[in-house]
Amino acid sequence: MTFLKRIFGSGKDSDTQCVEETVSKINSGEVNKIYPILKPGDWVGIRYGAIKQTILGTEDNPELVIGYGYDGPNNFIFLTHDMLQDKTIQQVFQEAIINLDAFDAPLNEVVLNKVIVSDGADFCSEKILSKTFMLDLHKRLNAKELLVSIPRRRNMMVTSRQAEPDILNKFMSVHSNTWKNDSYGTAPITNTLFVIGDGEINGIIRLNTEED
Repeated sequence: MTFLKRIFGSGKDSDTQCVEETVSKINSGEVNKIYPILKPGDWVGIRYGAIKQTILGTEDNPELVIGYGYDGPNNFIFLTHDMLQDKTIQQVFQEAIINLDAFDAPLNEVVLNKVIVSDGADFCSEKILSKTFMLDLHKRLNAKELLVSIPRRRNMMVTSRQAEPDILNKFMSVHSNTWKNDSYGTAPITNTLFVIGDGEINGIIRLNTEED
């Protein structure tokens, strides 16, 4: 349990008990759904054995990674290498994406036919990994290419890459404000915009981090 205590971190007996109860439910099969979680490259879990796949950067110097874990009633328990048993990381990825596809993320068309926001639920940001979800956004926005912002957990904002300049300027402003504003209470993910084509990531736009 050392890894779990370091990840959840408070050291309180009540928190440790909650983690142990969730692990017990995982071991019994009561909790069995694995989900992906996007984390910045300096995520502490990497040092303590959590499995991950690198999306941006290199294996030695990751910028953005996917972690995996069980979504328990009180805790998200990250998968470590010793918990993989006979599964490969690719099998874990496939299982997690199936569960992610089935996750019902809220959608709010904040600018009609121009900008869509998905926020407030656990895996809104991770929906960028769901080809099914992103293909639906292509249709909703009638866009060949999408521009996607996921600056923080539980937050996604999407527009057409070919949107008019005033929409793109507002989009960039909201992304920047969300990235810099810790008052949202959710962990930062990345100060990067993603280009989506045919439902999949096919490009990135790194933004200036000098003032972050």
